[in-house]
Amino acid sequence: MKQLQKFGFWVLTAVIVVYALFPFYYAILSSLRSGTALFQISYWPSSFDLSNYIAVFKEQPFGRNIINSVLVAVAVVAISLFLGVTAAYALGRVAFRGRGALLMTVLAVSMFPQVAVLSGMFELIRFLGIYNSLPGLVLSNLILTLPFTVWVLTTFMRELPKELEEAAFVDGATPWIVVRRVFLPLMWPALVTTGLLAFIAAWNEFLFALTFTLSNDMRTVPVAIALITGASTHELPWGNIMAASVIVTIPLVFLVLIFQRKIVSGLTAGAVKG
Repeated sequence: MKQLQKFGFWVLTAVIVVYALFPFYYAILSSLRSGTALFQISYWPSSFDLSNYIAVFKEQPFGRNIINSVLVAVAVVAISLFLGVTAAYALGRVAFRGRGALLMTVLAVSMFPQVAVLSGMFELIRFLGIYNSLPGLVLSNLILTLPFTVWVLTTFMRELPKELEEAAFVDGATPWIVVRRVFLPLMWPALVTTGLLAFIAAWNEFLFALTFTLSNDMRTVPVAIALITGASTHELPWGNIMAASVIVTIPLVFLVLIFQRKIVSGLTAGAVKG
């Protein structure tokens, strides 16, 4: 019976792994093909043609689009974590009237779909004069990442021992010193987890990037991939699209592999209270 359960577990694990990784594997295969080979069903590499990768950078400013995505995602992560940590300290460690209602309001903001706030965000960005610019994309992406960051870091902050904070105050520390020198070293798993999730959200964001940018030089990679076209409007260069998709996915894979231990620690933090 135990052998059967073990066999079933590994079969189920293999099915999940294949289901999750096969689309990315097939995208890599397709990116290495060209011409009619793209439309032939084959699950094994038959050629090693890098022309699609070269064409992606030659036919459009894809390098500039990647730089735009990196700048926007890094700025969003930095601002989200800074505001998230300071807000988490206020919401998790400082007692004041309306704290629970404010935290629920922060959570409620994340429940609105993007299209519901699109028109209001457009008017705000136009009023600030940052349309078709990277600051406009950073500002719009914060509405997606900041509520989640504040909520997760507040939950983590509440689990930290109160004695550490009290001892720091006895030694004459200010709240900012407590946050920076006492809590931040303990919050690295949560910071890495929320920072990576915020990076992925900003990196993959499409609707705001499509609406608030006008020129190719200001677009991020999701919009750049969506607007890849062939010689005519009825022809899509699937090889180029697959190559671009692989290029923008690889950095995320490496980030997850590098920080996987911190991610697991951050996701499980507070699950067991002892």
